Amino acid sequence: MKQRTNHKKARIEQSRRPKKNPLKAEGIEKVDYKDVKTLRLFISDRHKIRSRRVTGLTPQQQRQVATAVKNAREMALLPFTSR
Repeated sequence: MKQRTNHKKARIEQSRRPKKNPLKAEGIEKVDYKDVKTLRLFISDRHKIRSRRVTGLTPQQQRQVATAVKNAREMALLPFTSR
């Protein structure tokens, strides 16, 4: 028997490419909470931290970015929410 394939899923998998790592492209090895310009790349317009799937970061880098964003928010360099 011939197995059916989900054409929609196959089409999505073909078109999906891995995102380029923005930190690697800029040559940044360690994320710093004082580098607000870089951290803004990883925050949505509603000031939420974007996911790995969206940003293209490695798991280790995603943890560094999340920690740096949280520290920057505590230091009032980044806002918690928008009005």
